[in-house]
Amino acid sequence: MVYSLPDRYISLLTDFGFKRVFGTEPNKRLLIDFLNTLLPSYHRIRDLTFKNTENLGNTLIDRKAIFDIYCEAQNGERFIVELQKAKQNFFKDRSVYYASFPIQEQALKGEWDYKLAPVYTVGMLDFIFDDHKQDETLLHIVELKDQDCRVFYEKLKFIYIELPKFKKTLDQLETHFDKWLFLFRHLAQLDAPPPTLQEGIFEELFEVTKIANFSPSEQQSYQNSLKYYRDWNNVTDTLRQEGRAEEAIALITRQLTRRLRQDLSSETKSRLSTLPLSVLEDLSEALLDFSVLSNLEAWLAQNE
Repeated sequence: MVYSLPDRYISLLTDFGFKRVFGTEPNKRLLIDFLNTLLPSYHRIRDLTFKNTENLGNTLIDRKAIFDIYCEAQNGERFIVELQKAKQNFFKDRSVYYASFPIQEQALKGEWDYKLAPVYTVGMLDFIFDDHKQDETLLHIVELKDQDCRVFYEKLKFIYIELPKFKKTLDQLETHFDKWLFLFRHLAQLDAPPPTLQEGIFEELFEVTKIANFSPSEQQSYQNSLKYYRDWNNVTDTLRQEGRAEEAIALITRQLTRRLRQDLSSETKSRLSTLPLSVLEDLSEALLDFSVLSNLEAWLAQNE
């Protein structure tokens, strides 16, 4: 069955769109081009290889990390690239935790001098950090510095891009970076490549993201991903409005059902219905990390 979708191009802010464009071998030129906009001119990625996105700890009880995209440049540098749709209470902590896996995997058995290849964590954020709401800066490059604000360790960098702060229109685009951010925010709203974006790498992007070129199963996967993204936006919008607790609970229940791939019991639904809006907001962020029902049960036990 071929699905009739109103958009001509996919949204890069869906899981399907993000991983299809930036996380597949045939399209790695797109990821290389985007990453190079974030790096200084003397440091350019010429090629990269994709690595296993599921990283396990050193022992059976260690928590695992599942990255959206994990790759290694030709010079050994590691890149974690994540799309984060919603604010999480400890997102910065999670970024540091995730970065520890590419560091640990470089350990060698036997004699080893501890020399490490650089590790970059790139976060495409569909939200604004609470402590950045009054700051117009949308690109944040974080490094380890000493008390005199000098870089102490240059091989670990965190790059965050707060997409909601990007407000430029087509005729205001000045740099290659501007063009990428515009496409992150507005690709699905375009009917055709505008003149400003008719250049080699973006022509490739438009072709890759054209929904008409997808197989029926790919169209279904994208439709499911798009529905999840829109439902998530509905949840956050509803939670910001007073008097809509019942609607918010219904939306979160639907998100949980889809996330856990099973219906919730009447008892669990009843427990959700008693949560105040402040706790529901926390749950709407936490559920993005849930994969099994026990994750939800453990969270409820701690937060009810």
